Amino acid sequence: MEELNENTGINKFLLIFKGVFFAMILSLIMILVLSIVLSFSNIKENVIMPTVIFISAISILVGGFLVAKKIDKNGMIYGSVLGLIYMLILYFISSIMNFDFSLNFNAIMMMAFGIIGGAIGGILGVNLK
Repeated sequence: MEELNENTGINKFLLIFKGVFFAMILSLIMILVLSIVLSFSNIKENVIMPTVIFISAISILVGGFLVAKKIDKNGMIYGSVLGLIYMLILYFISSIMNFDFSLNFNAIMMMAFGIIGGAIGGILGVNLK
């Protein structure tokens, strides 16, 4: 049986999903910290959505960085795919929880920031050694 090496399509697919999983765990940790800060401070609630978008973009950037560093080529593509998958999963989970599958401005902005964050992370992952 042929051994899977890092250059096979299946392995790249698995690396992308590991990166998505890592980005989601990182997001959950940072959102937990945000919720604790909001609980014990007088910060206005209108900062929640931009902060969540920022947290998601940073998490995707880190996930894209790690995946591209492991694959070592086409970082922008793999990072963008990671960002898109992350955001689609997040969109479906939030849509199921809210019983609302409408696509609004915030959802489009989050997807755009996710793809851009993943692309930047992928570029950095390939180019920083």
